[in-house]
Order: sequence, then C-alpha cells, then structure tokens
Amino acid sequence: MTRSRAQDPNVCGVTAAIAVIDGKWKTSLLWLLESGPHRPAELRRRLPGLSEKVLTQALREMEEDGLVHREAYDVLPPKTVYTLTESGRDLSEALGPVSDWGHRRLERLRARGAAS
Repeated sequence: MTRSRAQDPNVCGVTAAIAVIDGKWKTSLLWLLESGPHRPAELRRRLPGLSEKVLTQALREMEEDGLVHREAYDVLPPKTVYTLTESGRDLSEALGPVSDWGHRRLERLRARGAAS
C-alpha cells in the first residue's frame, strides 16, 4: 500500500487509516508511545530488531501524518523526544478494538492447535 493512499479522498476510511499505520513497526511504536514520551534510543531498546534507519523513517512518516510530535532540545548531547499527538492518541484508541479482535483470533488459533 502506498503512503499516498493515506491522503486520497477517494478511498474508504479503513484504507486511509491502514495506510498511515502500514509497516512492521508503526503499531508497536504507537503502543509504546501511549505510555508517554520516549527518546529514540529507548524505542530501539524496547523493539529488538528495529534498526536506527527504519526507526527514523517510521517516526518521520508518523510525524508527517500528524501522529507523533518531535521535540528537539538544544543541549549537549542532543536530546530528542517523541510523544503522541492528539491524532495519534485518537488512532491508538481506535485500534483498541482491533487489538482485542486480534487477541481473540490468536486464542482461537491456539485452541484449534491444541485440539489437533
């Protein structure tokens, strides 16, 4: 799915929403940022396997989409902190039922596997 679909007025709302969170790490980043501000190094420590390059790209896209706010402090060493915007909190809240559905699905799959 292309990022342009996130702003295309001719797609359904679900498609526009999924275009904003598309990718391996964005939903995990949303989930972590729900708990409060985080520095990039903290996010990387909490998400093993996430490279600095991919983290930077995901956070930039999320900032462009209005989901996160980047605060850069003019101190040495440089300090940058990311927080969810109101829009990011709204999206995170909207994803709650989707997360619940996903957990129920995983439970059903585990139950089927245990019954086999």
